[in-house]
Amino acid sequence: MKPILVLILFTFQIFAQVQPDDVKSFILKNGMKFYVLEDNSIPNANMYLFFKVGSRNEYIGITGISHFFEHMMFNGAKKYGPKQFDRVMEANGGSNNAYTTENITVYTDWFPKQSLEVIFDLESDRIANLNFDPKMIESERGVILSERSTGLENNPLEQLWQELQATAFVSHPYMWPVIGWESDIKNWTKEDLENYFHTYYAPNNCVAVISGDVKFNEVKKLAEKYFEPIPAGPKPREVHTIEPEQTGERRLFVKREVPSPYLMIAYHVPQTGSEEYYAIELLNSILSEGASSRLYQSIVEQKQLAIEVGTYYPNAFDPTLFYFYGICNDGVRESQLEKAILEEVDKVINEGVSEAELQKVKNQKLMQFYRTTETINGISNTIGTYELFFGDYKKLFTAPDDYKKVTVSDIQKVAAKYFTKQNRTVGILNTEEEQ
Repeated sequence: MKPILVLILFTFQIFAQVQPDDVKSFILKNGMKFYVLEDNSIPNANMYLFFKVGSRNEYIGITGISHFFEHMMFNGAKKYGPKQFDRVMEANGGSNNAYTTENITVYTDWFPKQSLEVIFDLESDRIANLNFDPKMIESERGVILSERSTGLENNPLEQLWQELQATAFVSHPYMWPVIGWESDIKNWTKEDLENYFHTYYAPNNCVAVISGDVKFNEVKKLAEKYFEPIPAGPKPREVHTIEPEQTGERRLFVKREVPSPYLMIAYHVPQTGSEEYYAIELLNSILSEGASSRLYQSIVEQKQLAIEVGTYYPNAFDPTLFYFYGICNDGVRESQLEKAILEEVDKVINEGVSEAELQKVKNQKLMQFYRTTETINGISNTIGTYELFFGDYKKLFTAPDDYKKVTVSDIQKVAAKYFTKQNRTVGILNTEEEQ
């Protein structure tokens, strides 16, 4: 038996030890939902708080406000003052992080099992009693403005991505960057922040996942003690804007002093959880997963047109974009790189992919999936991701079969359906436009 197959079977056996019914759940009176997975393999635990809020919930005038709270949530509440959250967490052997996307904001805590109640106390305090001190607001506003300018200055690809999103989308809030527009960041009011926070960071808009050396009854008792007294917020406004179908290729040019041109091509594709998700995700891997992928082999290794090339298919609640990106090699024009990428796209559309090629990326995906479920951190993140993006955490247990079911015909069909000229937006960043 081949080593890769042995490893897949071994990790599948580990994953199979966790069954859907092992994940227990309850909902508090205020609407906050909890999922708990007991795992005493190590004396540690974690808590993931998934708030269903990201830049898609914003509107022009308050863009970037979701990302602001990723910072602000660490700056003091009623019981634990400024900078105390991290200090108390670390004093109790824990650590934390947070991230914001177009769709969700997630706060993560890792800690020894004996610190469970302290973590509940910390998290409930900042949800119930976040401090909106004007001085702290201005301090964080400055930090975010600096983060935004530094990111754009240091990464031309980030600048091109921002401009391309604003061109590919004409109505949906995916058109602006998660960090927001500079003028909006400068002009959020205290009232804007308070209204947004009490709506979107309320317990009824949160899914908590706790895995590790914990007991379900203990978690439920602590949740009722610390989180249930927090009032539910108003029902968040639904995002009902549907991006109109794109009816022609869009192109943009960003002028910037760079050693070599940057290129990005984006196509409108379905959201995470759609029937075509697994086929598109596997096509993503075929195109750019590792040194044996199609784009790397053809464009970097053989033709030597780019120093970097890849694709990206983000998790999304609404129809999103599938991105191709590349940085030209010395002396290579952007038109050459664009032509080479589109040729690889056309090969998939016209010739399809081989069974062996598809099986290789299926093996890669299954390995990646199983690895995420081998740790309590990975399983918590995966439970929350499937609950929010696929509508039910139990779908993670059918994911291996969903990957296996994808055929070479499915790959060819999604490529032909979505990778069309009228459905694409092409962005170029360079010192001068190519003549």
